[in-house]
This record gives sequence, C-alpha cells and structure tokens, in this order.
Amino acid sequence: MQVFDLRSDTITKPTLDMRKAMAAAEVGDDVYREDPTTTKLEKLAAELTGKERALFVSSGCMGNLISLYIQAGRGKEVLCASNSHIIQHEIGSIAAIAGSLHITINAPRGVLNATDFKSLVKQGSYDMATTALIEVENTIGGYCYPLENLEMIHDFASTHNLKVHMDGARIFNAQTATGIPVKTYAKYADSITFCLSKGLGCPVGSMLCGDKDFISQALTVRKLLGGGMRQTGILAAAGLYALEHHVDRLKDDHAHAKAIADTLAKTGWADVDMPGVQTNILFFTVHSLTAQEVVKQLARIGILANTEGDTVRLVTNLDISDDDTQSICSLLASFELEGLA
Repeated sequence: MQVFDLRSDTITKPTLDMRKAMAAAEVGDDVYREDPTTTKLEKLAAELTGKERALFVSSGCMGNLISLYIQAGRGKEVLCASNSHIIQHEIGSIAAIAGSLHITINAPRGVLNATDFKSLVKQGSYDMATTALIEVENTIGGYCYPLENLEMIHDFASTHNLKVHMDGARIFNAQTATGIPVKTYAKYADSITFCLSKGLGCPVGSMLCGDKDFISQALTVRKLLGGGMRQTGILAAAGLYALEHHVDRLKDDHAHAKAIADTLAKTGWADVDMPGVQTNILFFTVHSLTAQEVVKQLARIGILANTEGDTVRLVTNLDISDDDTQSICSLLASFELEGLA
C-alpha cells in the first residue's frame, strides 16, 4: 500500500539536487563566524526580509525564543494569540527560559487586531509586569495575516513603545498566496523568523532577522541556548538552494491542498473549513467521530494525518506530487468512514 504523508510539511526529504548542493558546500567554523556558505545564506535572508542582518538557527522554536528573550525577557509581558505556536507548541519556553509572561487573546483564526490590545498594555507601575512585545504568526494555521491588521498592530506598538515579533515560519507561503512580498510583511515587525525546514524542503534550520544590534544580541543568546554550531555550511547550502528553487513551487502545494479540500467537501462526511484553505494547510471535522478516530481510519488507507484540537489537519508538501494528489482525492472520494451516526 502506498502511503501519503500529510501530517506536516516538515516531513519532506531533501531533493537530489539539494543534497548535491549540500555535499559541495564550502564550510568553515560558524562559531568563529568563518563559514562562508552560512554567511551567504544570512545575507540573502536579510535581503529577502528587508532587515539589516540575519542569523541561522537550528529551528523556528529557537528563533522565536531568542526574540522573546531579547525583546521581552524576565518579568515582561508578551501579547499574542491563544493558538499561536509559541504558546501551543514550544513547551512553555516563553516562561521557562525567556522568563516572560504571556497574555493570550482569543481571536478568530488567531488573527489579532490593534483594538485587542487597548486594555491590556501595562506600563509604569512597579507592581505589574510591563508589556514589552506583541507576537504575530504568519501564516497561522495556513491562514494569511491581513496586511491591514499588521499595519495597525505596528502603529499601535510604536505608539506604546512595544516591539513586534513575527513568527513567519511559513511566510513564503503567505507571499505565494497573496502576492505580497515577504519584505512588505516583515517591515511591520522588529524581528521575524522563517523556517527552511517546512514548505521549502530543507532538512534543518530557520532564519532570525532584525537590525544589527538585535542580531548581535541574538548571536550571544543563541550560544547561551546551545545553538552555536560549527560547519553549518552543509545545512546553509540547503537553505540557499531552497530559497533559489523551492519558493515558486509552493503554489503547487497550495493547489494540491485546495483539490483535497474540494474532494473532502463533496464526501458528505467531512465538514471542511474552506475559507481557511489559503495555502498548504486544511482542517476538517467529522460529525460524531473524534479527530483521533478519523486519523486512525485514514491511516488504514494510506493517508497520514494529524490532529489540531478537535479537528483533523492535512498539510501538502514538496513530497506530494500532482499524481499523488489525484490518488489521495480518489481514495477520499471512495472512502466510507466507520461509525458515522
């Protein structure tokens, strides 16, 4: 039985050409800042985001944590959506390591508005944690952050002397879906991360971007967290290859997700969040069955899925071809779930 892995876009394998680029990479010791390939990747990331500098880090979680550590830190508050990755999937590092207090906001799809913060900012009182940072995520659950929201949030933050960090793990998916350049999104944040190891198909790594002073501090905090690596050029070469060859093809992942969502919507048993299918992620529920039960049944026909709360999540990726998508749609169209009321 052929297996189609739609659990995440992190499961992709490096392509043959990416592996060749990695094998041919010129390397040095990055702790001494002597790895030429890593330096080249960092310069490209800074250029793409419109920031002064960038830093290669092992993961998006590390990049987010470094930003929280520097721009908020011990005894400071971070305002963010309740379903954001830094809250749900980063093991409480915002409090355990950065020492920050998260103030979460329940917002539709996790998209915040400047009006959400008006009564939440605390500044100038000795007995209260000072609000220091607003965190946004783009995309969030595959949904693209409206640019007008980011503009208003940035203006609000500037007025209240707050920093803005953007978890842009899938920011190139947002660029592909909306036509808005990454650089435009990034100008509304003081710092931004983006992942190389998701839709871009790299085996490891993320980029953290910001101004010169921020990245200088980030270099120290990265080392503090055990993130100083040596001949990183082998990994950086994968990132360079991905940014040069895998960005434009993200539109294929988006088309595949839409095709699968359309098929599911026609089954009669899946309630699909169609407005949310903007990029490569789709969610659906099944009446009278739990998400875990649905995932188990899909696995029996070779479709690997994941759960997000009480919903089933499917994520298309580099390893799912046009033919694979047709096969997945055929399987779903003919599939009869057991236990439907």
